[in-house]
Amino acid sequence: HVALAESGGGLVQAGGSLRLSCAASGTIFHITSVAWYREAPGKQRELIASINSEEITNYVDSVTGRFTISRDAAGSPVPVYLQKDSLKPEDTAVYYCAARTGRSVYWGPGTQVTVSS
Repeated sequence: HVALAESGGGLVQAGGSLRLSCAASGTIFHITSVAWYREAPGKQRELIASINSEEITNYVDSVTGRFTISRDAAGSPVPVYLQKDSLKPEDTAVYYCAARTGRSVYWGPGTQVTVSS
């Protein structure tokens, strides 16, 4: 079992930056990939960035070039970060991290990010 916790959310002006963190406890060395999702009001939760055990990263088009997913050190799957630059009001959402281990996916409770115009 893996327990996840996001942190780093808050209120920021458009054009600003935030760094989200995803910490984990439990059987973390079973984690094969970690992803960040977001859920904006009235919209479905969407995958925005992921990183796997080979350090391969992927991003949705809307955040490419503005967001960067990373982890602290090679060999440890967590913590994972999401550096968010050039924030836009449409980036306002609850951000979740999710970790995959084999056939299981674990979710954190989410952290609110609000971008004011």
